[in-house]
Amino acid sequence: MTAEGAGEPEQTTDHPWRGAWITEESVYGTILVSGMIVVSGSYHATSIETFFSVITTVIVFWAAHLYAGTVAGHGVTPGDRTTLPMAFRQSLRRSLGFLLSALPPSAVLLLGALQIVPDKLAVWTALWLGVVLLGILGYRAFALRGSSWPVRILGCLGTAAFGVPMIVLKAFIH
Repeated sequence: MTAEGAGEPEQTTDHPWRGAWITEESVYGTILVSGMIVVSGSYHATSIETFFSVITTVIVFWAAHLYAGTVAGHGVTPGDRTTLPMAFRQSLRRSLGFLLSALPPSAVLLLGALQIVPDKLAVWTALWLGVVLLGILGYRAFALRGSSWPVRILGCLGTAAFGVPMIVLKAFIH
């Protein structure tokens, strides 16, 4: 990386977590979790109810995404030698971000479910954590491509902005 943080991609190793987390699936997963928190709040659900609703929904969506990715990636074009196990592994690696992005907000909800923090605090913290995660995803995506730091910041803000409507929606529903 240059002194200004621009022009060269960050040096990366082929670390499986990095490749799994910096994907569009991570963005979708984060937004899905935030949406589930908002919907659960509209039913005045407790943190434990919201936690189980989020976890169940994320697992079902992830399994469907994994299945669809496997089917879509298996021998789609003539001469494609992608086997079903190869397509499954590719889809699994790609879709891991969907699951990984759900863990931090779900952990916060679990703190509320275990009554370590009040329900309201857990729900609002989980929603704001989603915004922060989206910002990190945006920043890292642009950093990995060698963008200048102003572009990284814009990428951070632009990606984080997708979480803000969930906060606004929660405020109106609550």
